[in-house]
Amino acid sequence: MTITSVAVLGTGIMGAAMARNLARAGHDVRAWNRTRSKAEPLAADGVRVVDDPAEAVAGADVVLTILFDGRTVLETMRQAAPALRPGTLWAQSTTVSLDDVDELGGFAVDHGLIFVDAPVLGTRQPAEAGRLLVLAAAPEAVRPALAPVFDTIGARTTWVGDDGTTGAATRLKLVCNSWVLAVTNGIAEALSLAQGLDVDPKAFLGAIAGGPLDMGYLQVKAAAIMSGDFTPSFATVTAEKDARLILAAAERAGISMDVAAAGAERFRRAVERGHGDEDMAASYFAG
Repeated sequence: MTITSVAVLGTGIMGAAMARNLARAGHDVRAWNRTRSKAEPLAADGVRVVDDPAEAVAGADVVLTILFDGRTVLETMRQAAPALRPGTLWAQSTTVSLDDVDELGGFAVDHGLIFVDAPVLGTRQPAEAGRLLVLAAAPEAVRPALAPVFDTIGARTTWVGDDGTTGAATRLKLVCNSWVLAVTNGIAEALSLAQGLDVDPKAFLGAIAGGPLDMGYLQVKAAAIMSGDFTPSFATVTAEKDARLILAAAERAGISMDVAAAGAERFRRAVERGHGDEDMAASYFAG
């Protein structure tokens, strides 16, 4: 196996799992997080936890950013700039806006980096298992160098373009997330309605079980709501952020997304009511 030096910037739910899997696979991994204490447990898996982004990226073959939003990514990369080496592969996996892709791509050009638009699909469990779906756009010539990283964090990689700065992978991610968020809110509302109408939610789930309206995702999120276990695999505050990105992309494309707009408001209310750090199934509490 080719040993790759990887800088992981951001060790939240997704970044921590990525860094851990990369280190366990034998790669040389340095990780940075704004709150260092959240990254320190990774040291037990062979990850070198560092104090600033520049220390993380110095000499790295691949820089992987998996932060909250585009603004945070740009701020972090500006801090890393003094140690960035021209020609470094930058796998940008944070879910960001299309405007952010333009700005981040420009930063990459200005610093001689190869910008790889590489958001991922999946939540805590697939991230921890190294079973994410990587959506990526990058020149074909650099894809073999990215394979050791993407093959470790993901079950497969879907290539959607040969120029990361076009945002092709981010556009696909926003479309996928629009569906995930709509389904999540739909589940939350159905169970809220069941409660309001004094219907046993198990009766609802039993009525659709095994048919075309049933799905594994429904069962997982419904179980979380019914058990009251909102341990985050995808936080409500992040869901609200992504919903806003989807609406911005739709506006840029001249498309009206009424359901997505209502869903964003539902996530906002859940966050306002104190459920921002819980799993996005906490949309249930927005009703």
